[in-house]
Amino acid sequence: MKRTTKRWRASVGAAMAGFGLVAVTALTAQAAGSTLHEAASDQGRYYGTALAQHKLGDSQYTTIADTEFGMITAENEMKLDATEPQQGQFNFSAGDTIVNWALEHGKQVRGHTLAWHSQQPSWMQNMEGSQLRQAMLNHVTQVASHYRGKIYAWDVVNEAFEDGSSGARRNSNLQRTGDDWIEAAFYAAREADPDAKLCYNDYNTDNIQHAKTQAVYNMVRDFKSRGVPIDCVGFQAHFNSGNPVPNNYHETLQAFADLGVDVQITELDIEGWGDSQAEQFSGVTQACLAVSRCTGITVWGVRDSDSWRADGTPLLFDGNGQKKAAYYAVLDMLNSGEGDGGGGETPPPASGEGCTATYSEGEKWNDRFNGTVTVTADESVSSWTATVTVGSSQQIIATWNGSPTWDSSGKVMTMRPNGDGTLAAGQSTSFGFTVMHGGDWSWPSVSCSAA
Repeated sequence: MKRTTKRWRASVGAAMAGFGLVAVTALTAQAAGSTLHEAASDQGRYYGTALAQHKLGDSQYTTIADTEFGMITAENEMKLDATEPQQGQFNFSAGDTIVNWALEHGKQVRGHTLAWHSQQPSWMQNMEGSQLRQAMLNHVTQVASHYRGKIYAWDVVNEAFEDGSSGARRNSNLQRTGDDWIEAAFYAAREADPDAKLCYNDYNTDNIQHAKTQAVYNMVRDFKSRGVPIDCVGFQAHFNSGNPVPNNYHETLQAFADLGVDVQITELDIEGWGDSQAEQFSGVTQACLAVSRCTGITVWGVRDSDSWRADGTPLLFDGNGQKKAAYYAVLDMLNSGEGDGGGGETPPPASGEGCTATYSEGEKWNDRFNGTVTVTADESVSSWTATVTVGSSQQIIATWNGSPTWDSSGKVMTMRPNGDGTLAAGQSTSFGFTVMHGGDWSWPSVSCSAA
C-alpha cells in the first residue's frame, strides 16, 4: 500500500493527554488484522521479532513467534563470534537453525550483523591494520555468501559511531583500519548477496538533532551521493524512562527516508508497563506508518522474560506469554493506519515581509490534530507576527509557545512571540496549536510578517 509522506511530530508525551488513554490500552483488535503480522502486512509493512536458538524448544515461545511475527532476526547466532569462531573456520549451524525455522514457517529474515566492533572472536580482537581489514572483508563475503538469497536485509555495519556530542566515529579496531572501512563492507556485502537490502544499524540515533544522528545522516547522504550500495538505515530504538521516545521521532525517520533509503526499526523495546508503555509503543508505530519508506518494525524478543532487559519488562508479551496493554496499542494503531490520514501534501513555506512561515503536521487523533508553525527570519528582525487561518468547520482549542489573538470569526489566529521576538537572519522559532477538525482534515494556511 502506497502512503503519502508527511511532516509531523510523532509526540508520545504531552499531546497524548487529550486522546483518552484508557481507550488506547483497553481496546481489543476489531479490524481486519488479528495479529501483528496481519495488521502490519495490511499497511505494507512487516512486524518482526528476534529469536534465540536455545529457546526454539519452548512451544509457547515458538507459537507466539509463528502467530504474531513475519520477520525474524537471530539474536546472536549470526554475529561474528558465532559464525567465525576461529579465523577462516566458519560455523553456521546456529544461524542456519534460526534461518531454516523462519523460512519453514513462511517468515522473512533480517541478517544481523556482518561487521561490528563488539562480539568479535578473540582472534579478531587482537588484529589491527590491513590484516584486520582483509579478515573483516572476508568475513562479510563468506557469511553473506552462505545466506545468499535467504536474507531480506543485512545489518552490514553495526554501531560505528560514538555516543555523546562529538559526532565522531567509534575508535574501534575496525575504524583504525581506515575511514573507508564501512563503505568497503557495503561493497563486499553487495557482491556477496546482491538481492538483499543493505543497512547501517545503530542505537541512540532517534533524535535528528543529536550529534550522533547527524553524523550517521551525513555518512548516509555521502554514500548515496557517491553510489555506495546502501539501501536502508536501522534504528535500534531501545527506550526507557531516562531515554524516552523523542517528540521528533517521525522527523528523524523521515529525514533519513528523504535521502533515498528505507528506514527500519530493528531492535525495539521500551521499558515500563501499562498505559505509559502502551502509549510509547503506539507512538513509535504511528511514526513508522507515517513514513512511506519505513518498511517495518522488529521488537527485540518475544516475551519480557526473553529480553536482554528483562527487569524492565520492555516487550509486548509478559513473562507468561500474555498480551500486554502495549500489544493492543500496537495492534490498534496498525489496524487504524493513522499514520496515513490527513490533508494531502505538505503546504509550501509562505514568504512574508522579512520572514517565512512553514507549517508542519503533528500528532493526529479521531477528532483533532496538532500543527506547528516555524517562523524563519529572512533578515534580522526585532519581532514577528504570524497568522493561522483554519477551515469553517475547524476550531483552534489550544496553543503553546506564543501569545494568540483571534478575529471575530474565530477562524483567524494571530500569533505573537512570548517576550522578546528578536531573530537574527536565518534564525527560527516555532509555536504550536491543536485544531478540532470537525471532519475537515485540511491543513491551516499560514503567513508571517516581521518588524
